[in-house]
Amino acid sequence: MPAIVLIGAQWGDEGKGKATDLLGSRVDYVVKFNGGNNAGHTVVVGDKKYALHLLPSGILTPGVTPVIANGVVVDVEVLFHELEALGSRGVDVSRLLVSANAHVITAYHRTIDKVTERFLGKRQIGTTGRGIGPAYADKINRVGIRIQDLFDEGILRQKVEGALDLKNHILVKVYNRRAIEAEQVVDDLLSYTERLRPMVADTSLVLDRALRDGKTVLFEGGQATMLDVDHGTYPFVTSSNATSGGAATGSGVAPNRIDRVIAVVKAYTTRVGAGPFPTELFDESGEYLRSKGFEFGTTTGRPRRTGWYDAPIARYTARINGVTDFVLTKLDVLTGLPTIPVCVAYEVDGVRVDEVPVSQSDFHHAVPVYEEFEGWTEDITGVRTFDELPAAAQRYVLALEEMSGSRISAIGVGPGRDAIVTRHDLLE
Repeated sequence: MPAIVLIGAQWGDEGKGKATDLLGSRVDYVVKFNGGNNAGHTVVVGDKKYALHLLPSGILTPGVTPVIANGVVVDVEVLFHELEALGSRGVDVSRLLVSANAHVITAYHRTIDKVTERFLGKRQIGTTGRGIGPAYADKINRVGIRIQDLFDEGILRQKVEGALDLKNHILVKVYNRRAIEAEQVVDDLLSYTERLRPMVADTSLVLDRALRDGKTVLFEGGQATMLDVDHGTYPFVTSSNATSGGAATGSGVAPNRIDRVIAVVKAYTTRVGAGPFPTELFDESGEYLRSKGFEFGTTTGRPRRTGWYDAPIARYTARINGVTDFVLTKLDVLTGLPTIPVCVAYEVDGVRVDEVPVSQSDFHHAVPVYEEFEGWTEDITGVRTFDELPAAAQRYVLALEEMSGSRISAIGVGPGRDAIVTRHDLLE
């Protein structure tokens, strides 16, 4: 059975839970392999809405084993807050597994994140202030704390004190903040140890055995391709690899085990935070997309920046990730528009460019070249086959498919879990 990577094709918030739902009972494991609680999935089940930040969306599907793998940075306070919130609503959270090698977000990571962002002023990245970047920085600097360290008090105390030796100098002398007490951090982390212990495992080994046993494993990326630390709009990116290659390093599963790469893309484009966004709209069209698509961050509540569909970005995503299938979401949001522009290329310094420029400066100054498509007025939220879509909607989807670099296998036509038009089986 396959190992499937599911990633975002734009700047996040594309609706990856929709693709997870489409696979449904055919998936045995859902693995979060990157990021932390700086991203969110809003999943609608019947008349209930669930906002997930750190947990894999598979935790809502009975029989699925959700896994937080080694590439994730874990805020244990947030972890238990989410588990308790879901448990109080009748969701079985007992199946969750957490990698012993995942790194931990501490109080000092959150503090450093917030004060650094304020210090940057106009040069702010637009982080969520949840400590994700500083936790990854400590990981790379080899002063990080891992989940397994919480089970050895001596090692934990030694690592926290070592990390704070430098950080307290920075907090006090650069940011004019109070020093953080190591003992307080240690005591806080140790308070979660016994509740955490039953969940912790060698998740790389668990997943390898699952694949050998013929199970289907879905690797669910946080954030999205254009926020990948290597391949996104650097420096306005997240601190991890949100592309398909990150699934291997972030889970300990070899890349040659991966069978399919599914990229989720909106029928238009959104972005949260700072950074270049060629098709961004500042007029009533942008407000229309934001209002009708309810484009506000699941984690932060911030209004999302909105723009038209960007085909060069979709092609870039297909190339970087080896996309086998696109899942197009929120097609219904475009209903009622007389015409729908699509960015088919850019103009940079008067020269047409058909691909995403490698130069950040060029991309920042890229002017979209649009092709306009006829809109439709019919309500499509009840449609379940491609042929039932209005002719104009069909033409729009087929045009996006032709210019995006891979087949569009499923289309989201409404907010519900079952509001999906399937064109191709995602596992075939």
